[in-house]
Amino acid sequence: MKNNTKKHIKTALAPAAIGPYSQAISCNGLLFVSGQIPLDPQTGQIVSNNVQEQTQQVLENAKTIIEASGLTLENVVKCTCFLKNMNDFPLFNEIYSQYFGTILPARECVEVARLPKDVLVEVSMICSE
Repeated sequence: MKNNTKKHIKTALAPAAIGPYSQAISCNGLLFVSGQIPLDPQTGQIVSNNVQEQTQQVLENAKTIIEASGLTLENVVKCTCFLKNMNDFPLFNEIYSQYFGTILPARECVEVARLPKDVLVEVSMICSE
């Protein structure tokens, strides 16, 4: 049985956590990336009011955190996607589909009443080494 040692993953190249949580935690060969919202890592501001631009920023933020752990998007096995409006689902998928290879991660995508900072998109990920 593997040692249950947690490792904190943090990079200045992605937005800092805006609450009491880690950007990501590595544990027992898995990487758990906290929900990313469309904040510009340099300014801390929301990138736009456009769901496609927000989706791209969210996925870039997650990608940066994953790469800081030594993994890539190819290691993503599960995504949880939150949308402010399910009518944005096709636009979200247009951008999302550009980030993953032929073996797509398992995922769910749900509409929620509200997200932090009133953004349109949030995505969390689980990766496997």
